[in-house]
Amino acid sequence: MRQIVLDTETTGIEVEAGHRIIEIGGVELVNRRLTGKHFHKYINPKREIDDGAFEVHGISQDFLADKPEFGEIWQELVEFLHGAELVIHNAPFDVSFLNYEFSLLPANNTKVEDLCAITDSLAVARHKHPGQKNNLDALCRRYQVDNSQRELHGALLDAEILADVYLLMTGGQTNLFGATTNADARTGVQSGGGSGDHTDLSGVELLIVQASDNELESHEAFLELMREQGTEPLWDSLSA
Repeated sequence: MRQIVLDTETTGIEVEAGHRIIEIGGVELVNRRLTGKHFHKYINPKREIDDGAFEVHGISQDFLADKPEFGEIWQELVEFLHGAELVIHNAPFDVSFLNYEFSLLPANNTKVEDLCAITDSLAVARHKHPGQKNNLDALCRRYQVDNSQRELHGALLDAEILADVYLLMTGGQTNLFGATTNADARTGVQSGGGSGDHTDLSGVELLIVQASDNELESHEAFLELMREQGTEPLWDSLSA
């Protein structure tokens, strides 16, 4: 399963007014594990940037003056996205801008929907947490994801943060002592093989590492977060 978590920055919020994309950032997940592969481009929009948009992302026209235009990077973007599931927070916004950029290319009928499936992580969050704030900052607080570097919006940084949030928001727990269960939220590693095979550890001297007080406190805080989100941790039944 290949997923691309993606974000864009733009010259303004209304694609109907001819606003353009100025930054695209995306990170790749395979089987719910970050692979280290990413796509990141700054783009010269050939138009002014709204003051309100600049206050959000801090990207100036002077900075973008020597950057490539969308027509110079679109094929690389298509190759990166093709066949993946695309995860975007408030997907209709970013998809509309990407499709507008494609429409400006000569003799080009590319649409994001034709390249990949699209999942709106904002819609997922609203379904899971109805009536609550579900912007990226609020979700970071809810799932204890560090976004301390996010003083301004940036496409690649926001994509990396969203990947962490999305994995935690949609991931299951791993049963350490049984057969295969849901993938671990962050790594995608699954416990057990489900085949009845076991690794022979006879003669192996195992190192026992005790958790520190701080680690135990962090562990209990995470369990409490899961309880607040309506999930009963497997650990409770194992330690009862």
